[in-house]
Amino acid sequence: MDELSRLAAPMREGDLLIEALREEHREPLKSACAEDPDIWQIYSISYAPDRFDASFDLLRARPNWRAFAILLDRQVVGMSGFLGIDLERRVLEIGNTYYVPRLRGTGFNCRVKELMMRRAIDCGFRRIEFRVDARNARSQAALAKIGATREGVLRADRITWTGHVRDTVLFSILAHEWPPR
Repeated sequence: MDELSRLAAPMREGDLLIEALREEHREPLKSACAEDPDIWQIYSISYAPDRFDASFDLLRARPNWRAFAILLDRQVVGMSGFLGIDLERRVLEIGNTYYVPRLRGTGFNCRVKELMMRRAIDCGFRRIEFRVDARNARSQAALAKIGATREGVLRADRITWTGHVRDTVLFSILAHEWPPR
């Protein structure tokens, strides 16, 4: 099995399953993303109902991304992915993460990130990055909670789907720092 296939293989812990995003996930994920229509204002890409299908198709088409559906008790409750996979540098980003509102603040994010970080490190990645809109205080707090180091702000880093010029806060975890002590 090649490295990208190993990276994209299903991850499971009890009732939690993280599996490659497939067409069969489209409608359940669309419903999950519709549970919080206001959140898309602080994402660089919108998965709101009127933009979902185009964003879903783009997500699955990116060659150096591996997108995942996140299932809890066999129900789609979110998504995440390995982004900007750089095999030569052994660096990737975990991002494009969304969970239904009822799971936020419950420790669910820690479970998901732990599985994903373990997989990345087991596949030989030495640096895992997280990039967050500077306006997204909840995600920044969640990254601090899992032990990520805040490295700084990329000023005027990207233009979001709304036209907002976004400052991006960069966090990372190095393989030798995981798991946190």
